[in-house]
Amino acid sequence: MNDKFRTIDPRKITDNPFKAIADDWMLVTAGTLDAFNTMTASWGAMGELWHRKICICFVRPTRHTYKFIEEADTFTLTFFDEKYRDALKYCGTKSGRDVDKMAATGLTPVEGESGSVYFEEARLVFECRKIYTHDLDPAHFLEAAIEEKYPEKDYNRMYIGKIVRCLIRRER
Repeated sequence: MNDKFRTIDPRKITDNPFKAIADDWMLVTAGTLDAFNTMTASWGAMGELWHRKICICFVRPTRHTYKFIEEADTFTLTFFDEKYRDALKYCGTKSGRDVDKMAATGLTPVEGESGSVYFEEARLVFECRKIYTHDLDPAHFLEAAIEEKYPEKDYNRMYIGKIVRCLIRRER
């Protein structure tokens, strides 16, 4: 394991998930060190489901990350300190089809125990094994305004991952 991190029980993290996901953002990453992609996300959830600690993320099929998360058994959600905001903005506005996000941002990919990829600069990492997927169906939107979020009709796929390891950056 990377000595910059220690394993922590996900029940012991002190982050507010609403702030961490919606305000601080996260990177959703899938693939291996040899071939992976990452994207910034501000939609997701953390909690308990089927007696498992889980994380939920959403990826549109038009995103480059989609093919990686579809092919992988695992994915990671990584959270960063505010000083990495520009890197997160870059990863959310540029496609890995067109650019080398690691070269542009200076983020350092690291292989997790599950074979998944996270980043050395992260402050909090969830390594997750996919246990359920579901395509959002506009027929089930109960608020009309939600449909407006999808002008291209590229509805997200939801990925529920069982947390197999939670890492937190060691105190400096």
